[in-house]
Amino acid sequence: MRFSDKRNFRRWFIIVTSLVIVSLIVWNAVAFFQRIKEEERVKMNIWASAQVYLDQVDTDTGLDLYLEIINSNSSIPTILVDDNGKIVDAMNIPAEIMASEEELQQYLLSLKSTNEPIEMDLGEGRVNRVYYGNSPMLNKLKYYPLALIVIIILFIAVIYFFYRTTKSSEQNKLWAGMAKETAHQIGTPLSSLIGWTEILKEENVNRYYITEIEKDVDRLKTITERFSKIGSAPTLEPEDIVEKTRDSFEYLKARSSKLIKFKLDLPAEKIPVNLNAQLYSWTIENLVRNAIDAMKGKGELEIKLKQDSKKVQVRVSDTGKGIPKSKFKRIFEPGFTTKKRGWGLGLSLSKRIIEKYHGGRIKVLRSEINKGTTIEIQLHKIKTAASPS
Repeated sequence: MRFSDKRNFRRWFIIVTSLVIVSLIVWNAVAFFQRIKEEERVKMNIWASAQVYLDQVDTDTGLDLYLEIINSNSSIPTILVDDNGKIVDAMNIPAEIMASEEELQQYLLSLKSTNEPIEMDLGEGRVNRVYYGNSPMLNKLKYYPLALIVIIILFIAVIYFFYRTTKSSEQNKLWAGMAKETAHQIGTPLSSLIGWTEILKEENVNRYYITEIEKDVDRLKTITERFSKIGSAPTLEPEDIVEKTRDSFEYLKARSSKLIKFKLDLPAEKIPVNLNAQLYSWTIENLVRNAIDAMKGKGELEIKLKQDSKKVQVRVSDTGKGIPKSKFKRIFEPGFTTKKRGWGLGLSLSKRIIEKYHGGRIKVLRSEINKGTTIEIQLHKIKTAASPS
């Protein structure tokens, strides 16, 4: 058995054992409550029998035991009703209820719904009934199982949150490790390519070819730096998000299908934002490539930038197949993809870059099936003297 399997086994063993223990506590609490309830009914049966004896006995001698039994009921609320439904006697009832006939009748109805009445056969066709409630101690105990059930629910919620957090942490470490290893692996052939480029320059090769190779080498450098930053806090610097968005747009437009109609809508003024330019460019690239895939290489794609007093919104819209509303949040989960050959990492990385590294927010703003999707990035602006408060 592998180490991770053993760790998962221990984790689930602790969870299941804890649930079993808490469940046994609840079961015992319920059983304890029922036992006390049964004992109180036995006491009330004895009390009713003593009442019947006192009603039928002709002498006043030898009644001490029966009087003691009757007087021993000092906590259980009790109402004695004759065969005509008239209240004959009441014990352990709050004084404010005893003072009102209407409230006393309402209280009697509540006792009828609490326990089955005890019948007192007084002979000659007379049958009185004893209606009783739960003692204060029993009333407190009946909420104990409910409190334990709430504790179980909270316990399960904590376990679930812990499990999800642990799983997410493990996934993040895995993706970060893969990203850094990828950057390391790319670094070796990249160094060789730079060297070969210098050799080609000395061989008087067509300058156009060398220029294009250098562009691709620079691109590989950018990709390497992007991957190397995953898993560690990147440096954020004041940047003009309008300029960085335009740069990403122009790069992607030049390298995309001519069947895609690109549109860029940016403000004329600069908008300063704390950015890591490379990671922001990566996010825009992920969103644009996903949009192109959704349109199957043909359609309209727009990048629009809006702002208010505190935030800037970058919106990437397409005319693709759209996203069902039920999947608006799932598309940002690691590994989730609707593509046959997709890894499901692009949008999850974008979410990590925007929300964890930049303190912003990324979401599906709108989407309609077969009409298109708009994904919005929100970032905080840098406050300047000219900025509105």
